[in-house]
Amino acid sequence: MSKPSLQNLKAAALKYEQDHNVSPELIAKGQGEIANKILSLAKEHQISVFQNKALVDSLLNLEIHEEIPPRLYQAVAELFTWLMKVENKK
Repeated sequence: MSKPSLQNLKAAALKYEQDHNVSPELIAKGQGEIANKILSLAKEHQISVFQNKALVDSLLNLEIHEEIPPRLYQAVAELFTWLMKVENKK
C-alpha cells in the first residue's frame, strides 16, 4: 500500500484516562502538514499508529477535547483492542 501524499494525509490522536474520561477524548487532529506533525510526534514518542480511513474521517469532525460519541464506540474499541495486542508484543 502506498503512502498518501502529504496533502491527502489525515491524522487524529486519542487519549483515554479511565479515572477522568467516560470515553476516549480527541486530543489532536489535522490534515496535511498538521497530520504529518502528529504522526512524526507519535513516531518520536514510540506511539503505535492505527490506520482506519473511516475512523479518522469521523474523528476530524469532532472538536479537540471532545469525547468520542457513542456512534464511534465500536470502531474505537477495535482500535484499543489492536493497541493492547501491539503493546503486549513489545
